[in-house]
Amino acid sequence: MFGPGSHFHDLRNDPRWALALIRATVLEAAHPQIGAALIDNSTFVAHPWRRLRNTLVSLHRMFGADDHTRHREAARLNRLHARLSGTDAQHRPYDALDPGVRAWVVATLFDSAVTMCRLSGQPLEQTAMERLYAEFQAFLATLGDQAGHLPHTLHEFWPYFDRMVEEELENTEAMRIILYKLFDRLPAPPLLNGLPTLWAAGRTLAGPVVGAITVASLPEPFRRRAGLPEIPGAQTLMQSAYLAAGLARFLPGGWIRAEGIADLLALSPDSDDPRARTITALHDRIRRAGALIRLISPLPAPPPDPTGETDVRRGAEEFFRAVLDQTGDGWLDWPDLAAMARELAGRLDLDEPEETRLYHAYADWWRELQSALDTDGDGRVSAQEYAMAVPSLAGPALIKVAEVLFDVTDKDGDERIDADEYRALFRTAFRRDTDGGEGGYGRVAFVKDFLSFMAGRRRSTPYDPLLADA
Repeated sequence: MFGPGSHFHDLRNDPRWALALIRATVLEAAHPQIGAALIDNSTFVAHPWRRLRNTLVSLHRMFGADDHTRHREAARLNRLHARLSGTDAQHRPYDALDPGVRAWVVATLFDSAVTMCRLSGQPLEQTAMERLYAEFQAFLATLGDQAGHLPHTLHEFWPYFDRMVEEELENTEAMRIILYKLFDRLPAPPLLNGLPTLWAAGRTLAGPVVGAITVASLPEPFRRRAGLPEIPGAQTLMQSAYLAAGLARFLPGGWIRAEGIADLLALSPDSDDPRARTITALHDRIRRAGALIRLISPLPAPPPDPTGETDVRRGAEEFFRAVLDQTGDGWLDWPDLAAMARELAGRLDLDEPEETRLYHAYADWWRELQSALDTDGDGRVSAQEYAMAVPSLAGPALIKVAEVLFDVTDKDGDERIDADEYRALFRTAFRRDTDGGEGGYGRVAFVKDFLSFMAGRRRSTPYDPLLADA
């Protein structure tokens, strides 16, 4: 059911997954419980590339050949989902551990895999479809969910899927954001972070096209109920896109490997990856061309602020948006800090005791921030409330977060973060200016740098990619 020889393993690097995963995500977000959980807790708006990379890593762990890795990842996912519960805007409860909700997530992945094959002119045969369905059932069983929430047979699955589409799905806020806002505002991946003009031009062209393709691929009953527009030519565009993606499978295997593409998108200029040097050189050439254009037709400079206060406020609010507001809803509250803990725990692949310790440290910091910054008592912190207090916020709870993060990164407990431990946390080469001349990154230096970063005093540090990257 897993690893080489499984149908999912054969399909995992298929370029058509790029379209199918967007479709599956829209169908997931249309479920009222999942949509509410995404709005309240997910980083998919502010950090979509990071979210995509983490999803790919998780899927490959779950469907890989190593049983130990698979069960360890299943336990991590269960701990993650156990922390996601609440109520939506209509006061309806949601719970990420609800077995019916988890079954729907698996159902959307399976249906989208079948759909991508059909739309690209290579439909799965019945036996292959049944085998793929059994693999997704095994995936759900590995998470510990009892049989029955997902139909036992493929013959029973299709009526279940049609009923969910026609009766349970809604035109949720999360679904509308994915379809109509996410691609319009999609930040550049780290790979293209220094090329805003190029990225904005490409996004302007690609965003509406991807949205039209995704809407056209959704089940017709849901499109009708949700009031999604029928765009002339969208069906032809959709089938052409899937056919083109299907042809891309004949490219050399290394070109379309999902993990490789995700790693490339997340590559930072100071990485020790050999590809970083080529990308940095390309960036420099493009910047020089842009500088020449600006010399020919310079843009007017903004008027200076004689007090200097605007520049300080803008810096604080920009740090608030890029780092603190992890969910992208314009506020700082507990889901934002929980997202930080979730990202760091995932990077370091922590076991339960270390992960729980990190979450508790962030929870204490949230209580400290709420007490110091929530001046109007609404239970959350605005960018303005934060900007008024920065950069003097580095209390005992934030120091504790830094201490715990150092402990869980220092796997061997030698009180130094060595090159391998550094790479696991920062995903980049060891910085020589942090070793203190002692062959590692010591606790005192680490805590000092972390506090400077999280208090908003320093932003040009190796800590930026930790929580600020899209």
